[in-house]
Amino acid sequence: MALSKEIAPILPYLRRYARALTGSQQEGDDYVIKTLEALVADPGSFPSDMSTRVGLYRVFMRAWSSSPVDASRSFDEELSWSPGQKSVSLLTPRSRQAFLLRTVEGFSIEEVAKILDVTEGDVLSLTSEAGKEIAQHVATDVLIIEDNETIASDIEALVRELGHRLTGIARTHREAVALSQRKTPGLILADIELADGSSGLDAVNEMLRSFTVPVIFITALPERFLTGERPEPAFLITKPYKVEAVKATISQALFFERKAKRRSA
Repeated sequence: MALSKEIAPILPYLRRYARALTGSQQEGDDYVIKTLEALVADPGSFPSDMSTRVGLYRVFMRAWSSSPVDASRSFDEELSWSPGQKSVSLLTPRSRQAFLLRTVEGFSIEEVAKILDVTEGDVLSLTSEAGKEIAQHVATDVLIIEDNETIASDIEALVRELGHRLTGIARTHREAVALSQRKTPGLILADIELADGSSGLDAVNEMLRSFTVPVIFITALPERFLTGERPEPAFLITKPYKVEAVKATISQALFFERKAKRRSA
C-alpha cells in the first residue's frame, strides 16, 4: 500500500495533536502541511522500523524541531497568557509534547520515546514534569454540556478532582445558554450531538457571541470536525474517552487560555 494511503486515516489525529501543541488551528495545520511536504520531497525519510502512526508523528516532530513555534510570537496572536504561563511555555515545551502524546493521543511510553527520540525514562520524567506544571494553574468555573447522565457525572467528578468549580450541567442547547447567562464559565466541555436533537456546537456558537472562553468539544466522530476545510475545535475529545485524556485536554485548554472563536456548524 502506498504511504499516502497508509497515513491518510491518521491525519485527523495528527491535526488534533498539532493544534493542541500550538494552541492554534492555523499553526497546527501549517506544521502538518510541512510534514507532508517533507515526505513528498524525501519518501525515504519515513521510519521503516516502526508503525505508520508512530512514524508519522516522529516525522512531524522533526518538522517541528526544525522550526518550532515561537510562543511569544504565535500564541500572543490568539491566546491570552499571564507572564508566568508564558515563561513556562517557553521553558518546557518538551514536557508538553510528551504529556499530549501519552495522555491525549494514547501512545505507549515506548512509542512516545520513539516519536521524541528520547529514552523511556525521559518520557516518564517529562510527563511528570508537565503534570506538576499544569496542576499549578488557577482553578476555574466549568460548564458541562452533556445529555448522557452517566458521562456528565463522570466528567463532573474529574473536573472537581482537578480543583475546578462546576457552574452546572446542561442537557440541551437552551439549558446551556441559560446556565452561561446565569454565570459566565471559565471553561466549557461540550458534547456535539445532544439527545433532544439540539446541538452543543450551536449552543457554544451562541454563547461565544457574548464572551470568549476555552472550549473542549466531545464527539464520537472527530473526523467530521478535523477536515481542515473550515474553522474547527483546537481541543477535541473522542468518545469513548479515557479519563486521563480528558484531564490532559482540560489542562492544555486552560494552559493556553485559548480565546475560542465562534465555530460554524
